[in-house]
Amino acid sequence: MSDFPTTARVVIIGGGVVGTSTLYHLAKEGWTDCVLLEKNELTAGSTWHAAGNVPNFAGSWAVMNMQRYSAAMYRTLAEDVDYPMNYHVTGAIRLAHTKERMQEFERVAGMGRYQGLQMDICTPDELKEHNPFMETHGLAGGLWDPLDGDIDPAQLTQALAKGARDAGGRIERFCSVTGIERDGDEWIVKTEKGDIRCEHVANCAGYYAQRVGEMFKPFGGRTVPMVVMSHQYFLTDEIPELAAWTKENGRKMPMIRDVDTSYYLRQDKNGLNLGPYERNCKAHWVTPDDPMPEDFSFQLYPDDLERLEYYIEDAMERLPALGTAGVGRNINGPIPYAPDGLPMIGPMPGVPNAYEAHSFTFGIAQGGGAGKTLAEWIMHGETELDMWAVDPRRYTDYADHDYCLSKALETYGHEYAMHFPRHEWPAGRDKKLSPNHARLQTSGAQFGAYNGWERVNWFAKDGDDTSEAATETWNREGPWSARIKDEVEAVRDGTGVLDMPGFSRYKLSGTGAAEWLRGQIAGALPKAGRMNLGYFADSRGRIVTEVTIIRWDEDDFWIMTAAVAQWHDFDFLANALPADGSLTLTDITTDWSTMIVTGPTSRDLIAGLAPDADLSTGWLTIQDATFAGKPAKLFRISFAGELGWEVHTSFDDAKHAYDAVCDAGATPFGMYALNSMRIEKGYRTWKGDLSSDYTLLEGGIERFIRFDKPQDFPGKAALLAEKQQGSKKGFVTLIVDAPFTDAPYMSTIWHGDDVVGETTSGDWGYRINKSVALGMVRADLAGEGTELEVEIFGTRCKAVVQKDEPLWDPSNERIRA
Repeated sequence: MSDFPTTARVVIIGGGVVGTSTLYHLAKEGWTDCVLLEKNELTAGSTWHAAGNVPNFAGSWAVMNMQRYSAAMYRTLAEDVDYPMNYHVTGAIRLAHTKERMQEFERVAGMGRYQGLQMDICTPDELKEHNPFMETHGLAGGLWDPLDGDIDPAQLTQALAKGARDAGGRIERFCSVTGIERDGDEWIVKTEKGDIRCEHVANCAGYYAQRVGEMFKPFGGRTVPMVVMSHQYFLTDEIPELAAWTKENGRKMPMIRDVDTSYYLRQDKNGLNLGPYERNCKAHWVTPDDPMPEDFSFQLYPDDLERLEYYIEDAMERLPALGTAGVGRNINGPIPYAPDGLPMIGPMPGVPNAYEAHSFTFGIAQGGGAGKTLAEWIMHGETELDMWAVDPRRYTDYADHDYCLSKALETYGHEYAMHFPRHEWPAGRDKKLSPNHARLQTSGAQFGAYNGWERVNWFAKDGDDTSEAATETWNREGPWSARIKDEVEAVRDGTGVLDMPGFSRYKLSGTGAAEWLRGQIAGALPKAGRMNLGYFADSRGRIVTEVTIIRWDEDDFWIMTAAVAQWHDFDFLANALPADGSLTLTDITTDWSTMIVTGPTSRDLIAGLAPDADLSTGWLTIQDATFAGKPAKLFRISFAGELGWEVHTSFDDAKHAYDAVCDAGATPFGMYALNSMRIEKGYRTWKGDLSSDYTLLEGGIERFIRFDKPQDFPGKAALLAEKQQGSKKGFVTLIVDAPFTDAPYMSTIWHGDDVVGETTSGDWGYRINKSVALGMVRADLAGEGTELEVEIFGTRCKAVVQKDEPLWDPSNERIRA
């Protein structure tokens, strides 16, 4: 093992906790020909970081699952690899100053119960019982997590490294990567010690991930969307009363997270560690006069305690013991931030057999699960659980430096912020604009960002409160609710128009394109001149993606998908293309724009603008036409569940077409109205209702599967076995007695005292005047009329399973008129 390796199956760049965890998981699964390259020292994150917190709820299933796995893994790791570690399970309390925060805690506790974790809602007095050192003024209550704690980062990383080596993995220390080359299907990783040829390479380089990412640009890569933030915390001298309490109770003080003020406070030895996430935060290495150094190991930024003054004073009032000791040491070091504060774990966009696992703001808490996830991507090309929330492909070309910087500052300063359903974060906006943006603005449009594209959520009228503060509520009712109702009724009774730039679309062509596509999707292809939905499954029959297939000719297709799926779905399709180059897949997203023109009078309106179009053709037909004097493509389809067409024009002609539709009398509507209408029809959304946590059969889309076709599409064997044995889960539509808000994504579903499922989306149906939720439940409870309960912010609301058909226009007469 002393000779430098010249070949490997996998090369991992970076020796932090995530890189060593990845090597550990690969080696345990028998992938022993793997090498980790560490530049300086095996340690968790930056060498300045004193400890991490386990687990930390971050608002997504992917992250929560990673942290849950990490916590369980760490509890036995020392014994598993025979390496001692200091791992203190202290428990932690989260403080709530407002009713809205308590509602969020109720939701967190409900999500925890779904995963078998017990988190307790506490009164201020109960919080005091958990931590007798704190004061309870100004608190509405809090949340107690008994499994939270801290761990020694160096020991954790060394334990993972030992376990990896023992299982056959190799670690090359003090080995900097100097470049990347490609030779056929192999990577050549160039280092100061020599070159290594490998099949797979992973960028786990921490806050140096962007620099490493630049090496992959010649092979289809992009600038990694991240920014390095300055994070400070300080350690106090010993506090005698804390030392005495620890000795008497045989344990450390439970951690405090004041998520409204924005800091954590935990015991470190017999002193305290205070770490704020301040609003007046600072990024480093983002300007030419502050370049990233070649090596920042064992270094810190200069102290900047003025930024922390407010948080220190608040924390001293909350825990007076903090003010009785001097500051032993202040630490100000780098911490990487993706724009949304979540890590990037998965395939490197546009680059074959290259992966990423970096930008961890809570690397200790997530490291064990992150290594498992990345190892699954490398070994199997898919993961056990749906990990879209941390997939690097969630960011596309709009995520430039200015965007990443503004979002990182916003996200860091709101690290513990509540994410209300109607709230849009203001930083990093206007990256991609529709040609109709100016007209929409003057019409009162309130925008949301969808893969960087600004789309209208709803249209405000004079006097409506459009402030950011008005959206900071969990309630259904707000300035938007009456406007959404008006927009839905305009579509229901007349003609509505929705400007929808940014539909992801690809052109697939070449001899044999149809046959290749038949072998990839679970269902059938449309005939030429028609369109249909196509579903792609993974090896276990789980939902990878849903696309709309538009067939122009025998081997000439458009494939359309969700805006946010642009890079994900392109990678997925491109990686499956025949190796002989006979087929061509081209991203044409920015060449086109789309309007939805829908409602019972839409045929008459379109007839006046497209006199050469045949508007008598049926549902799911397509045609070329002249629309308002410009070339267009008309698709007979409507996500709103009314008679309607999608009007596709060149991007440059979109303004002319939209003006013509509005001037002809159509009522503009927004994405909120569309979501209300689609949920009444039971139409699914990607990565909400259509998740790779579920199979196609569990997702209730068996009608789109053709088991009798000769093509052996991915997942076919698994789906046939499931069909024979029966599914464990079933997709349902629920009518919910939800008094003040609709069921959030992933609300727990109960049957008596048993947790039996989760919601996948929820909204108010303005045409049926009821609260609707879509969800997944235990298969034996998926029948019509079954009474269940949906837990919404701690309250169990009665829910009834509906018949497997749309709630609005169940016979689809309106869309087929």
